[in-house]
Amino acid sequence: MDNENEKPPPFWYHKLMGIEIAPPVNVPAYDCSKPVESISLEDEYKKDTGVTPEAIKELREWLDTQPHLPKDHITDLELILAHHFSDCDLEKSKQVIDHHYTLRTLLPTFFEDRRFEDVEDIMNTVLLQPLPSRAKEGEAVYYCRLLDFDPAKFDFAKMLKAFLMVLDLWQYEEGTWSGIIIIFDMHGMTEEYVDKFDVPTIQQFLCYLQEACLVKIVHIDFLNGPEFFPRIHKKFAPYCTLAVPPGSFSLWAVHQIGATSIGATVRLEIFPKGVYYGTYLSLEECKDQLLSRLRTNPDFFTQEAKKRVDESLRPGKPVTLDDVLVKDKIMPKPETV
Repeated sequence: MDNENEKPPPFWYHKLMGIEIAPPVNVPAYDCSKPVESISLEDEYKKDTGVTPEAIKELREWLDTQPHLPKDHITDLELILAHHFSDCDLEKSKQVIDHHYTLRTLLPTFFEDRRFEDVEDIMNTVLLQPLPSRAKEGEAVYYCRLLDFDPAKFDFAKMLKAFLMVLDLWQYEEGTWSGIIIIFDMHGMTEEYVDKFDVPTIQQFLCYLQEACLVKIVHIDFLNGPEFFPRIHKKFAPYCTLAVPPGSFSLWAVHQIGATSIGATVRLEIFPKGVYYGTYLSLEECKDQLLSRLRTNPDFFTQEAKKRVDESLRPGKPVTLDDVLVKDKIMPKPETV
């Protein structure tokens, strides 16, 4: 891991920029020796989300009328996540639930063979770290970056697969969030990486992330944006369909190299040590903890693999991946000849 050139700005910079630096983050380390435990439904219903047991009961009854969906394996927590994502609109929730499990079935690149052994190499190459505290407005914060700066070791599809595995475990443990801020720190990235961002993988990942991931994306921030960032934007932007949040000019924000402007929304001390004024675990400790969490939770992913759609039982005609990409405006509708 090479982060020796990654230094925070001078001690006076945050004062000049009006950025508050709080005391160190004291968060107990995860016990990685045992599987994660799901948030209880009682604790989930205590949150101010608008989701009610009555609504979940109605969604459960609707599931009984959908023979193609894996109703026996879908938990109440997953119904809660879908209903919250859908702003507590029952009809929209039904569409989202179908969409969620359909895409998990149609995207084997991300949702097949979800085993620790399959992502161990990429997890030693990139860091996919849920940060220990919320952003200033209460959102969850997901921090992603390179650990090894050798492009030959970077597998784009495997990174996204691992990204979703970590996210699934995190949601299972914590339940709903008011929203999520995803941060991609581009420190150490060169133009060689851009060529690895293939369009089919981008299309499929963004289709799932935006329309079926059951998290409300508030913002996507790119730290240490390099001069070649327009090449990255050109690859991803055509497939971004999320609405821009109120009061924002864009869903994306690119922060210049070394800038601490992310501190306006995310407290700088919650980053890993060596990143800004981070006081959380070191990058190496974060990586080791994430590896342990995936290694000790194989049963979670074994159970998750049962939650797939049987298209042969779907009322009407079966759905294909192209059908979904066209519907979600990720791919243009084919011309009829």
